Amino acid sequence: MPSDTPSFAQRAQLTEWMDEPCSYEEFRACLRDLMQVNRMVLAYRPTLRWLEQFAARASRPLHIVDVGSGAGDMLRRIEAWAREKHIAVRLTGIDLNPHAARAAQEFTSSSSRIEWLTCDASQYAPPEGIDLVISSLLTHHLTDDQTVRFLQWMERTAARGWFINDLHRTHHTYLGFTLLARVMRWHRFVRHDGPVSIQRSFTRQDWLRYTQQAGLAASVLQVEDAWPGRLCVARVKG
Repeated sequence: MPSDTPSFAQRAQLTEWMDEPCSYEEFRACLRDLMQVNRMVLAYRPTLRWLEQFAARASRPLHIVDVGSGAGDMLRRIEAWAREKHIAVRLTGIDLNPHAARAAQEFTSSSSRIEWLTCDASQYAPPEGIDLVISSLLTHHLTDDQTVRFLQWMERTAARGWFINDLHRTHHTYLGFTLLARVMRWHRFVRHDGPVSIQRSFTRQDWLRYTQQAGLAASVLQVEDAWPGRLCVARVKG
């Protein structure tokens, strides 16, 4: 193990360049490389696998909201999945960064019906409600307190369940991504922020602590590893 490898005993308090102000062109270029990262590390698979259980029980269009939707690639994969399964869905992507909705729209076919919004998800309350809330690579951007509040909001808001798809804070994840990013020569934001994101991410004990603080019983949750380098938290209601 290299001597400069950071400690992973607890979440790091570090800043990601992507969270700082930047031009739209730089943000879009970063998102483009992040989409390639997601494809290479099979990032969509855990979320799609979780959604499978709702396919047979969909008596009406499922309203799925992706919080921190970024480039929108997760929702585009879900839209394709729903088309293949003949499942009626309504898909909404929400992101606080105003560049995100613009980029997601550019990356999305004109035939798509995905809705892209720039707002605070906690202020989004459609009259017909929300069936499922998902997020991918969002929660490691939050503080501990914000993570607990996000869990509470999802539990109140999602009628049928919610799913968090984020990074697993391990040495192997850190070293593997650092090497891959260097070989692939991804955008400088990705090369910097990827290792930082892993240091800011989670262990199973972190999630057990957060969910307990949010008032959620461990018996109603699933916390599972998803290779490579993911740790996911799932809640199904009813």
